[in-house]
Amino acid sequence: MIYQRNFIKELSFTAVGIFVVLLAVLVSTQAINLLGRAADGRVAIDAVLALVGFWVIGMTPLLLVLTAFISTLTVLTRYWRDSEMSVWLSCGLALKQWIRPVMQFAVPFAILIAVMQLWVMPWVELRSREYAEILKQKQELSMVETGEFNSLGKSKGRVYFIETFDTESGIMKNLFLREQDKNGNDNIVFAKEGNFSLNDNKRTLELHDGYRYSGTPGKADYNRISFQHLSLIISTTPKLIDPVSHRRTIPTAQLIGSSNPQHQAELMWRISLTVSVLLLCLLAVPLSYFNPRSGHTYNILIAIGLFLVYQNGLTFLRNAVEDGKIHFWLGLLPMHIIMFAVALILLRVRSMPSQPFWQAVAKSLTLKGGK
Repeated sequence: MIYQRNFIKELSFTAVGIFVVLLAVLVSTQAINLLGRAADGRVAIDAVLALVGFWVIGMTPLLLVLTAFISTLTVLTRYWRDSEMSVWLSCGLALKQWIRPVMQFAVPFAILIAVMQLWVMPWVELRSREYAEILKQKQELSMVETGEFNSLGKSKGRVYFIETFDTESGIMKNLFLREQDKNGNDNIVFAKEGNFSLNDNKRTLELHDGYRYSGTPGKADYNRISFQHLSLIISTTPKLIDPVSHRRTIPTAQLIGSSNPQHQAELMWRISLTVSVLLLCLLAVPLSYFNPRSGHTYNILIAIGLFLVYQNGLTFLRNAVEDGKIHFWLGLLPMHIIMFAVALILLRVRSMPSQPFWQAVAKSLTLKGGK
């Protein structure tokens, strides 16, 4: 029908504008946050732009949910405000006939969100965390200053001095290193050259052609050992990605059938976002009701309230599944069923705009509810 084509066209243009606005606000906020963390040294400076890109992809599913919901609510509210919906109802047509075009608009969003949540997002999350960690490690290993005494790694007991450093090859010349062991003994190392390396999640300092002196300060018990190659572990880092701590990086195929509560909670969340966009668009049909005579915008407040209840309810149930308090299906279904029931009741209520609200609610709950 003509009205359906025009409606979907208007929804599409509105969705593009809303998505761009939401994206601009969130990107600017995250960019400022990452720049602040980079200034504190918690994030590599070179990683800020890439991390913003990864973060945008990660936030896209939620942005799509908000875009679909706000677009449907905005366009249908305008129809009520301009009395187009009143004309529609006065012609004997039911409000539920708007469900089909709304679903035609929402289903592509649901498919896109499902693809991103189930397949794209785990890969993006994994690459994002790996990229951030690798850049951070490279930045720490490359912060070498010549002609000064500096601490090595996180330990304050290690101090090094480098005469020259070639930034291109990463080779240091005439290196001095002093460290203390757990017993308070001093170890002094002189080497002609050395370089930092990162292997098997271990940051090491590779030294060549030098001597190592060990002993107790104030006593003449120092031992001298010459070496051609010496590897000193600077720090041992955990794996770049811990599957338990970062379960969002786990492919969906591995989550299905898993008995791990954390994996079940993650799978529940990925599915819930896909379902929520359909139910929120369905809710937007009755929630868009607007009385031009009163001029009140209570529908917007109610829509915001229901959205917050929906999302917080899903988060609460996800945490309950993660803690092992409830089963996967008991965490997945309740909020969706409740919101679907609310949408059906409100559809019946708004199909009877002449009836007082609570009277219409009572009628909609009976077997002979409004049409």
